[in-house]
Amino acid sequence: MAKYSTGGSSGSGEADACELCGTESASLRPANVAGADLDVCPDCAPHDDNAHKDNKKTDQSGGGSDRNPVEAANSDTTMWDGDTSHWEEEGTDYDDDPLPYLVSGYGSVAEEARQDAGLQRGELADELEIPESDLLAIEQGRANQAGISGSVVGALEERLDIELAE
Repeated sequence: MAKYSTGGSSGSGEADACELCGTESASLRPANVAGADLDVCPDCAPHDDNAHKDNKKTDQSGGGSDRNPVEAANSDTTMWDGDTSHWEEEGTDYDDDPLPYLVSGYGSVAEEARQDAGLQRGELADELEIPESDLLAIEQGRANQAGISGSVVGALEERLDIELAE
């Protein structure tokens, strides 16, 4: 399956959009986030799972002098501090609204139904009053990793008349 890209393919030299947060940036870099290969902006670069592995190796080796100089020059020096509060909306309690067991291929089902309804992702997200990034996570099959709540899945099922949960 092809990787989703929010950036343009015109090659006009304009900034592309970060595939994690959607921010336009001329400084995108590849990252592996929750198993997905994405092009991310500098603000989202700390979420790169591979960056954390590299930092652990560097810390264990006592200096990292054997690190690839190109990789070292391109890496973001910002470390994730473990604070996830900026990811969650105030009042969100995922323990009270757990994600149900989702059917196989739920992301493709959701994306196809949205397109069949003639809706852009942003339009549907606005209508459901959810962040567009939550809808993107569902369509990319990353609902569990993104901490999507059961009510979001339920609202999407109702609006698009589809079944995503078993």
